[in-house]
This record gives sequence, structure tokens and C-alpha cells, in this order.
Amino acid sequence: MAHDTVTIHIDKERYESPNPTTGAALYVLGKVTGGYDLFEEVPGPGDDVLIANDATPVTVKNGAHFYSAKQTLNPGHGRTAA
Repeated sequence: MAHDTVTIHIDKERYESPNPTTGAALYVLGKVTGGYDLFEEVPGPGDDVLIANDATPVTVKNGAHFYSAKQTLNPGHGRTAA
């Protein structure tokens, strides 16, 4: 199977990726560290797509944007009760 190369962005950095690729390869390419998940931005009101950090095949589109986020977010951390 022939691979195309596409330009993608992970955390606002530009990368060249084979297409198709795997979730694990995207984590390595974007230097996404432990404790973080990788998401593909979806235009419009839909939810962004979580990319699994494994060998699951991922088809990426030229110009696609991805971002990393902490796996556990605690939005109230650091606040004190009024």
C-alpha cells in the first residue's frame, strides 16, 4: 500500500506525516508526552476526535490540526470557597 505524505499541525507546529498513519505515530511525531491525550480538531459544532495512542490506523487530511490536552483536567483546582 502506497503512503502519501501530508502536512499536519500538532500543537501549532507543522509536521509531515505519512497517510495513513497510526495514533501512536502521531503521538511520537508531535512529542506528546505521558499524561496527555491527542485530539483532532473538528470544524464546526461537533466534538473533537480523541486519537488513541496505539496501532489503530488513522487517515489524516492535508492541513489537519491536532492538539494535546492533559488526560485529567481539574478546572476547579486552586480555587478557594467563597
